[in-house]
Amino acid sequence: MAGLSFIIGIIGNVISILVFASPIGTFRRVVKKKSTENYNGLPYISTLLSTSLWTFYGLLKPGGLLVVTVNGAGTILQLIYVVLFLIYAPRDKKISSMKLVASLNVGFFGGVVAIALLAVHGSLRLTCVGVLCAALTIGMYASPLAVMRTVIKTKSVEYMPFFLSFFLSLNASAWSAYAILVKDYFIGVPNAIGFVLGSAQLILYTIYKNKSSTLPTKTTTKMADEEEGSARLVIEMQRSEEQEGAKHEAREYNRKLTKGRSLPKTSVSRQHTISGIMKTLSLGPYELQYIRAVDHRDSANNNSNAID
Repeated sequence: MAGLSFIIGIIGNVISILVFASPIGTFRRVVKKKSTENYNGLPYISTLLSTSLWTFYGLLKPGGLLVVTVNGAGTILQLIYVVLFLIYAPRDKKISSMKLVASLNVGFFGGVVAIALLAVHGSLRLTCVGVLCAALTIGMYASPLAVMRTVIKTKSVEYMPFFLSFFLSLNASAWSAYAILVKDYFIGVPNAIGFVLGSAQLILYTIYKNKSSTLPTKTTTKMADEEEGSARLVIEMQRSEEQEGAKHEAREYNRKLTKGRSLPKTSVSRQHTISGIMKTLSLGPYELQYIRAVDHRDSANNNSNAID
């Protein structure tokens, strides 16, 4: 039985370390861009607190070597994540995260260790630390409930990664089996709850996996509506500009037409027309003199008529 529990404990160590190492890709991108972008540091800070307390629990528990190894490795990884987050986070987020680290990972954890070692003795010490560790682990396993509610509401598994849910369920099942073999309820109860919640996530993923490809998500629908509204706005603006341009051209045309009508009409004599000029150029000197006399007579008659 001891050999079987050790083998399952090793399997649990491997799976847990893989889960702890999953954010490495995220922080590689953070270091490359020198920015934490929109990432939140709270999950890493809370996980650092949990792994630190479980390491302390493993040190207090007789035969708790496998608990110490897995959570010790998790503490080191989470500490690296938190340090990198504090280095590359914006100033306001950095200050708030440092306050959380100081209060949770230094103040709270230090207070638990000090009280457990100085004020509590015997088996009660292990019980107090175990209850605290189990409560934190249940809280961590219960955190995906909000995601599960989103999946049911939107009928989409977009916000629930399959492999993360799968490995969390596998991790919880391994440690539940280990806890049964070593009769450790503080390890068994939270991991059994985690296994149930993880299995529920996998069931939801199976139910809504195919529906996600056929049903548009709320975000996609909202983006489509915004794009359609923007297209309509552009079309309306273009139509309005075209109408204004047509009105302006019509006003300009009417203004020029009115101005042309208001100008005085010029009287052009026969000899100033093109045909008259061409005809004049073809006449001889006697004919030109005769035409001038006729024009002079016509002009005199017009003036006399105007006087009458």
